[in-house]
Amino acid sequence: MSKSSVSAVMGFLAGAAAGAVIGILFAPDTGVTTRKKIKDQTQKISDDVKNNVAHKIDDLSKYVSGFVDETKQKIADLEKTTKQEVKNVKEKAK
Repeated sequence: MSKSSVSAVMGFLAGAAAGAVIGILFAPDTGVTTRKKIKDQTQKISDDVKNNVAHKIDDLSKYVSGFVDETKQKIADLEKTTKQEVKNVKEKAK
C-alpha cells in the first residue's frame, strides 16, 4: 500500500471518528448515555482499524511470499543457465 493510500485511509478514519464523537456530543442524551455511546463508537472504530490493518498485513505477506518464490525460481534458472554455459565453454575449449 502506498504512503498516500495509507494517509488517505488514516484521514478517513480520523474524520469518521471525529464526526461520530461530535454527533454524539451534540445529541440530547444524559452524560452516562453519551459516554457509553462514545465508548461503543470508539470500540467499533478500533475494531475496524484492527481488521483493516490485519487485512493489509495478510496482503503484504502474500505479496512478499510470492516475490520470494519468484526470486528463488529466477536464481535457480540463472544457475542452471550458467552451468550450461560453463559446460559449453569447456567443451569448446577442448
